[in-house]
Amino acid sequence: MFDLEANLPAEIVPLSWLLGVWEGSGVVHYTLGDEVREHEFGQRVSFSQDGLPYLNYTSQTWLLNEALTPLASESGYWRLSRTLGDGDPGPAMLPASGERPFQTADAVETLRNEAGGFDIEVSVIHPGGVHELYLGRVKGPRIDLATDAVMRSATAKEYAAATRIYGLVDGALLWAWDIAALGQDLRTHASGRLERVE
Repeated sequence: MFDLEANLPAEIVPLSWLLGVWEGSGVVHYTLGDEVREHEFGQRVSFSQDGLPYLNYTSQTWLLNEALTPLASESGYWRLSRTLGDGDPGPAMLPASGERPFQTADAVETLRNEAGGFDIEVSVIHPGGVHELYLGRVKGPRIDLATDAVMRSATAKEYAAATRIYGLVDGALLWAWDIAALGQDLRTHASGRLERVE
């Protein structure tokens, strides 16, 4: 159980169950041709907010070996999917020029989709030259995401698409990630179980 911050922007409430720092472990199981790459990893994930209508996201992973070898990191932003207007800052560092929209729970309810949840957009950046834009939905304590676009630098490894699922089960954050990479079609990649530590 956790308490919501009093100053939490109303647009973040549908994603608020993610807020905090989570730690745990998981397993990678990815098939490349006839080879199966499998290993266990530790993970620390943080979802935070800074007063604007989105969540800040970071993840660090490490191999569960004697050296705890760093494995991967990523960062990004999670927000409800809606058109941005004059009441939103940007682009770049331009301040908002109008009243912030969706300041109340009733206003946020107007963003609810036909399935009873909320459409979301998630931007995830990897230091290896990959940037993923996911579209999906949050409904209660479950999130389903699929890449709408993947951008790669000229030096990045081949990576074409992904799906991710997140869920809150008995107070734990469970997730699964499927990827299409290194010439393979979309297939199982990794999953984990995390507990809130902060």
